[in-house]
Amino acid sequence: MTEEAEKSEKITFNLPSLNRWMISTIILTIISIILLVGWITTPRTVVTGEFVKIPTLTKEEIGRKVIDYINNNLVRPGTSASLVRVEEEKGLYKIITSYQGQEIPVYATKDGTYLFLQAFDMTQKIERPEEQQAQQFDAPDREKPNVKFFVMSFCPFGNQAEKGLEPVYRLLKDKVEWEPHYVIYSNYGGYPNYCLDEEEKYCSMHGIQELNQDVRELCVWKYYDHDTWWDFVMKVNEQCNSRNADTCWEPIAREVGINVEKIKSCQKNEAVSLLDKELNLNQQYGVKGSPTVFINDMVYRGARTPEAYKQAICSGFISQPEECSQTLSSSGTSSSGQC
Repeated sequence: MTEEAEKSEKITFNLPSLNRWMISTIILTIISIILLVGWITTPRTVVTGEFVKIPTLTKEEIGRKVIDYINNNLVRPGTSASLVRVEEEKGLYKIITSYQGQEIPVYATKDGTYLFLQAFDMTQKIERPEEQQAQQFDAPDREKPNVKFFVMSFCPFGNQAEKGLEPVYRLLKDKVEWEPHYVIYSNYGGYPNYCLDEEEKYCSMHGIQELNQDVRELCVWKYYDHDTWWDFVMKVNEQCNSRNADTCWEPIAREVGINVEKIKSCQKNEAVSLLDKELNLNQQYGVKGSPTVFINDMVYRGARTPEAYKQAICSGFISQPEECSQTLSSSGTSSSGQC
């Protein structure tokens, strides 16, 4: 990390990084303590119901105890924290400390037994790093943004991306230039299980049926309107897999108004030319995994939720249309995984 990055990094006490389960434990612990404090304010024994006295430290006492504990156990050697003030908040003591020029609040029970280094306001949404990145993403501006998304038809992460992008397509339609593409490998896995031909030039990670489905989806995009393509792909993602795609796709195609024989003809006669174009685009854009999304040729690595994709795509307009002011769902995945 550069010196400049170190200066901008938020100062905290020297603790191990908290994983998701530890954070959840902290939140549940805080809730339990707050409920416990409510009971403590009218203390009584379990057996007799008689009131008992629970010791409560003064603000001065809790301040000294917390600072001593932090300096003896948590800060880096050669440094120390100091006390700024103590406040009461939600049945706990909130202790404002000063460490390396920054004020850091911590929390403690009033009897001085438990110390909490962070409290979470559960009325507020915590933004994941991917969501923060989506808000910070700013694509180069164009009159009509271009969105290229490279997937494998049965990569679960690619399907996540398509699920996140589909509501954005429905919102923005032809105000955006949409380009679905497919991740194609050469010399992967061997013919005929993974590759179209013996030269192993056109191959797919999850087998030949996935490669065949890539071709069929390219054919649908070429010969049908974009609404039909999205209808087809979303249903295939839900109902088919890389082991049954060669038969599973047909009833879905008929259901959404696609001529099955037309797509079979395209697959037979145009597969090589379609896949060759995809392979060249993979190489041109340096695509290695599914999904890989480009907005105005700038790679996007943020959250895969509809709202995150919408914000990122709308950042690429010279003049944003009114649809960009609509809020889409933020539910879904923020996963950064790839096939």
